Amino acid sequence: MSRVYYNALLWLLLPYIFFHLLWRSRRQPEYRQRIPERFGLYDTPAPSRPVIWLHTVSVGETRAAVTLVRGLQQRYPGHQILLTHTTPTGMDACQQLYGDSVQRVYLPYDFPAPVQRFLEHYRPRLGVLLETEIWPNLIHTCHQRHIPLLLLNARLSERSAAGYARFSGLTGAAFGELAGVAAQTDDDAARLGRLGARDVAVMGNLKFDIEPPAAQLALGALLRERFGTQRRILLLASTREGEEALLLAELSKIGAAPPSTGSGRTEGLLVVLVPRHPQRFDEVAALIEQHGLRYQHRSADQPIAPETQVVLGDSMGEMFAYYAACDLAYIGGSLLKFGGQNLLEACAVGKPVLLGPHTYNFAQAAELAVAAGAAQRVQDAAELILAAQALLPDTAKLSEMGRCGLGFVAANQGATAKAQTLIAETLARRPVRP
Repeated sequence: MSRVYYNALLWLLLPYIFFHLLWRSRRQPEYRQRIPERFGLYDTPAPSRPVIWLHTVSVGETRAAVTLVRGLQQRYPGHQILLTHTTPTGMDACQQLYGDSVQRVYLPYDFPAPVQRFLEHYRPRLGVLLETEIWPNLIHTCHQRHIPLLLLNARLSERSAAGYARFSGLTGAAFGELAGVAAQTDDDAARLGRLGARDVAVMGNLKFDIEPPAAQLALGALLRERFGTQRRILLLASTREGEEALLLAELSKIGAAPPSTGSGRTEGLLVVLVPRHPQRFDEVAALIEQHGLRYQHRSADQPIAPETQVVLGDSMGEMFAYYAACDLAYIGGSLLKFGGQNLLEACAVGKPVLLGPHTYNFAQAAELAVAAGAAQRVQDAAELILAAQALLPDTAKLSEMGRCGLGFVAANQGATAKAQTLIAETLARRPVRP
């Protein structure tokens, strides 16, 4: 009965779905592309090989799955790896990371008919949902068709768990129909178990297993040369709406400036500002101008002039390069209540990290990083800039924090191997069908 009400609500929301796509396409025209896929209609032939399917919603999940996807490709060379996404940026990240070695499409909306068309077209031997993707019709239809569906790298905050609990009749059935669940932490496992998930394992976090690509590290060295080897580089990474204005206001007070400035300013500081969402690049450029700071676009691919104060990181797929090129990184989404972005990429490159107060998306990783000495927490934009002013001239402290970050990441690796074991055990129980 809960699913009946859920489906009725979906039909009521159908006009909004089209409005949402149209609205998002104002900034990202890609939202107007491949719309039939969002309703389970595909113009490509069904794969001729058995399919292993992973749902990686957007950029973060797609990057987190790199080691798992690579491992599955090596272990199951006779299978087709299918990645589904929800956002165009996730689709772009998939293209950059995997090229044509995987197939990529949009996951259909959670209406019964589109879900059935998707499963009928691709006929996956096994599906994997990453982190917190719970779609009742998708899970129920997989269960009916005897397609094992795993929830891996699962995380669930107290707030999200309370939200799911309000619809326990619907979500409890969905969790109970999953073929297996592996959570990031013991706390996540306990919350998932209370909501109806059975025999929840703890696997750790796939994002700890990230391997910085050699090409990105080489690009980072090139960027560092362009930024200026004598300048101190503060990276504001994956910033969210509202944060840039706060940070730029503080930077304009101290005058992010070249080495020739007088006392009272941060000597030799260059700020590299990389917004989380590419559709906001123009908006952030306007903000930089409003605060009177001299800036250049990374996309112009030009040497950085000595008088430049801010580099706008308006490029895609270069985050590891930005981390490799900086001296200190603030991880965006944590000054305001967005829950924070992935701090582990910076730590994996050996760079010290600043975090705001809101890191519930990476709660355990953030606390472990602070305890390990790899990260420092600040409460607001003013404190962040003060912390940067204190840390950037202290090369010994920066190096120590970087070493702590490398050790912290290495000590928490191993989630990929556990995920592959669970997938292998599940596949072994389901033979390949003609």
